[in-house]
Amino acid sequence: MAGRGDPPEGTPEGLPGGGEDEYRSVVFDESFVRAARLQEYSAQERMADHARAVRSLPGWSRRNGSKQFLVLLLLVAIAFGTAVYLGVRHPYQTPATKQAEPLRITVIPLAPQGPVPGGDAAQLFARSPAAHFRVGASGISFPGARPTRNFSESQVMTALTIAKDYLVQSSLDPDVLTGGAVRPVRLLLDPDQQMQFDRSMSTPVADGHHAATGWLVRFDPAKVALADPEVRVRGTLRIAEVGPDALEVTSDHTFAYALRPTVTNGAKAGEASLFTVRRELRLRFDRDDLRQHRAELMVSSVQAGPQACSDDASGTLRPLLAGQRAGAGAPAGTDPYATGQTTGALCGSLSPSAQPTP
Repeated sequence: MAGRGDPPEGTPEGLPGGGEDEYRSVVFDESFVRAARLQEYSAQERMADHARAVRSLPGWSRRNGSKQFLVLLLLVAIAFGTAVYLGVRHPYQTPATKQAEPLRITVIPLAPQGPVPGGDAAQLFARSPAAHFRVGASGISFPGARPTRNFSESQVMTALTIAKDYLVQSSLDPDVLTGGAVRPVRLLLDPDQQMQFDRSMSTPVADGHHAATGWLVRFDPAKVALADPEVRVRGTLRIAEVGPDALEVTSDHTFAYALRPTVTNGAKAGEASLFTVRRELRLRFDRDDLRQHRAELMVSSVQAGPQACSDDASGTLRPLLAGQRAGAGAPAGTDPYATGQTTGALCGSLSPSAQPTP
């Protein structure tokens, strides 16, 4: 017999708890009821004639959704505008990258006190102060690379590597020395200095800024050739941090070249002679330079001989070759009353101890 809570025909077969158990997992909480689109009228409301059993509740409409989307879009625009305004007005903006300064150049010819010694290139090297110099790039060695306050050890090593690359390209590359090539050197310069470099190559002048021989070592191939491609080198590299965003490398190297004349004009045909160039450079690197593998050349001081004091060495170095003498010529005159850029001509005397011994 069916109980009071069971249907007259009893509990349906196959359902252990009867029909109610089928819906026990469904929970009609308060939020579910409030969110229903249909809601039953109260008993009093249903007593009215022709009243419907349920009412429709207002739901999400496309019109209301569009308004809310526009409001949200407006808030986003206001927030973005505020952020941009605060960024423009921020008192601690990152300063703009400082433009590279023009290179300052000093080139000093060194005049011999007698005739230039000549002979076989290997023997000249062996009898000269360059006898124990290393050959080529091996003579440009690195100091120990250590991190600084604002730069890592790898960044310090990068600066030293770029400095060495610049010295190799501008002092040892045969195409640069006697072939007139300039691109290998130009590619290693900060773009802010490339215009000054180009002017120095096209119209060199001894004005302290536009001497081609301040940027690189170059000989006139119509007069001079390399008697030995293995240049002898000795010198030092030093590095220091000069600010939170800059490293500076100071190089001091002596390069000894064995040269021979391409045309005999007062020189002994077939004989080689030594020509010595001391280059003191100061190179600066900011973080962009380190990333782009380039340098800012700040100062270049060159002493080279044997040369005649009267020769202009701003375009190419002008070696005196085997058997030649400097003569009595003096450097080009300097007018202290002239306006515009100053052109200070300098000349030194090459010590006899710098020449190969007989």
